[in-house]
Amino acid sequence: MAKSALVDAGFLIALLNRGDTHPSWAVTQASAFQLPWQSCEAVLSEAFHLLGKPGGSQLATLLRRDAITMTFTFAGQLDPVLNLIKKYAEVPMSFADACLIRMTEMISDCVLLTTDSDFGIYRRHGRHIVPCLMPY
Repeated sequence: MAKSALVDAGFLIALLNRGDTHPSWAVTQASAFQLPWQSCEAVLSEAFHLLGKPGGSQLATLLRRDAITMTFTFAGQLDPVLNLIKKYAEVPMSFADACLIRMTEMISDCVLLTTDSDFGIYRRHGRHIVPCLMPY
């Protein structure tokens, strides 16, 4: 099992919104990976927006408990992130997705928890499959 779990907005939404399509999958994954999980501010922005008030409050609780840590700084990764967005312009790749892919390039023993099938298309380090878990 990977040492580090990276979390995408889709995973957080599935975990915190019981009306989502994959809540049981998210709960199972959440219990399988040690805290804290890692993510980036772009993912939080998406998650807070999509969760709204009730789910946003639960997400805030996770952050206050240090269950999710922000370990990525875009300022130092501008070119690699923008190059990923350019490379996958046809998909298209979101800013948050590009930051997460860059994180998988920087953290050797990690797995990304996501409900976004685009991560099956993306590659890290040019040609390598992104280590991720999805509900399908």
